[in-house]
Amino acid sequence: MDWLVNAAGAALVLFVLRDVFHTLWHPTSHGGLSRLVMTTLWRVSAPGARRRRASGLAGPTAMVAVVAAWALTVVVGWALIYWPHMPDAFTYATGLEPAEHAAFTDALYISLVNISTLGLGDIAPAQGWLRILAPLEALVGFALLTAAVSWTLGIYPALARRRALALRLSHLARSHPTAEQVDTDAGAALCDSLAAGISVLAVDLMQYAESYYFYDGDDRTSLARHVGYLWDLADQAADARHADVKLAAAVLRAALQDLADILDQRFLHTRGTPREVFNAFADDHGRHSGT
Repeated sequence: MDWLVNAAGAALVLFVLRDVFHTLWHPTSHGGLSRLVMTTLWRVSAPGARRRRASGLAGPTAMVAVVAAWALTVVVGWALIYWPHMPDAFTYATGLEPAEHAAFTDALYISLVNISTLGLGDIAPAQGWLRILAPLEALVGFALLTAAVSWTLGIYPALARRRALALRLSHLARSHPTAEQVDTDAGAALCDSLAAGISVLAVDLMQYAESYYFYDGDDRTSLARHVGYLWDLADQAADARHADVKLAAAVLRAALQDLADILDQRFLHTRGTPREVFNAFADDHGRHSGT
């Protein structure tokens, strides 16, 4: 029976390590635990909760929940490894009765002490393999802390790029460029730069899929609200006479098609046209159809 408990603990630890790998370092994957937590909190905040979304709490709260779930699962996993070997395989400080400190809660205590690198030493492993395992837990705890910081430092710049692109589209929409203005060298340069911005956004969504669940709030910084306008602009540029504008429009449409594919395959699942996907994107981020 002891080996079953140990196996369950090791499985929990490996599950978390795999989830961290897929969430942070696998460029096209999405960790199972992080995906579950993110999508659940996003959907819970959806019905009749536009005010809560505007506060931008869904994404940050989900990140905190994911990191907490990682840490808790690792702590429980290592406790399941320690517990079957208590108290015989551990040394106890003077004043502690081993038989009274061999419950699962004591194993949790040891696990928390090790993962936080406190090193209190009142209960310590005595057997060889356990003495090696305890410092490994401390290394995993340090890795989780580093992962949480790296995750934050990666997602927020991606969000800044997305919101900056949305604000640029808002400026462009408010300027109401005419067909004659688009059919120029400046129009070609504009379409080309916008295509580059969309390509960066597509990579961000693949690398940091969790960034999708951050609500932008302000309409002017909401890409979901303005990406449909960009599709219309690409259609307008495709009808231009200028050869460079036509080429830039084709590149822009290809970039938008790729973005629509990513949004649909990973988040929306409409199986519709790019315009339908972008409408679903806008609806999912708080804009009702027709507004």
